[in-house]
Amino acid sequence: MPKYIAFLRAINVGGHLVKMDQLRDLFAEPGFTNVETFIASGNVIFDAKTSNSKSLETRIEKHLFKSLGYEVKTFIRSVPELAAISRYQPFDADEIEVATHTLYVGFLAEAPGKASIKNLLAKASPVDDFHLNDREIYWLYRREHGESKFYGSVLEKAIGMQATLRNVNTVQRLAKKYCK
Repeated sequence: MPKYIAFLRAINVGGHLVKMDQLRDLFAEPGFTNVETFIASGNVIFDAKTSNSKSLETRIEKHLFKSLGYEVKTFIRSVPELAAISRYQPFDADEIEVATHTLYVGFLAEAPGKASIKNLLAKASPVDDFHLNDREIYWLYRREHGESKFYGSVLEKAIGMQATLRNVNTVQRLAKKYCK
């Protein structure tokens, strides 16, 4: 049975608090198995009978809306996809290893179009730099150059679609644990 990672948007932010045991129970209700959560930021690992990640996203979103009463955009990645994302090098290692730099991965439902990509890349600055690869945005935040103007909703507006962000360390820890 395939294993998936669900990256949930709007879990434990903006007053929407969900305990991880409740979230695991919510994922078990539709019949998913081996459900685990990874830190309290909306990362759920589970097994499902289907290999159609788009149908899984829709099914989970509908179930969470019904159960929680608000939209929880869901971004599904398979274990092989997660492994590839964690290995991907969007910037030079010298840039990523600077102590004041933070690399984030933004998960999208689909690859953005050319106009969205152009709009996002035009917003790069000495503080913020962006790279897109398939359904992921890699955002390099260089703190020593100032305060970033980017966060979830600003990033979403720039690309014209919803996203959820994770620190690359979280992504790599998930990959280390689940991508054997």
